[in-house]
Amino acid sequence: MKKSRFTDSQIMAVLKQAEVGAPVMDLCREHGISNATFYKWRAKFGGMDVSLMAKMKELEDENRRLKKLYVDAQMRALIVEEALAKK
Repeated sequence: MKKSRFTDSQIMAVLKQAEVGAPVMDLCREHGISNATFYKWRAKFGGMDVSLMAKMKELEDENRRLKKLYVDAQMRALIVEEALAKK
């Protein structure tokens, strides 16, 4: 997964500026992001604070790790099944 150029606190600062009433176009130009990126951040992180954001990223990482473990276990089971079928 691609690493973000922006930290959690920077993303939250941009979203808070928009909540206060700063125009989205100006914020995007000032921070060097596209409108799509801003609205993606707002959809994903809107209404959160930095601690909730960190917890969510931690859970996403754990979920990614568990999915990888599951796929590895399924592959091993498939290999064993094929090996037993050949005998």
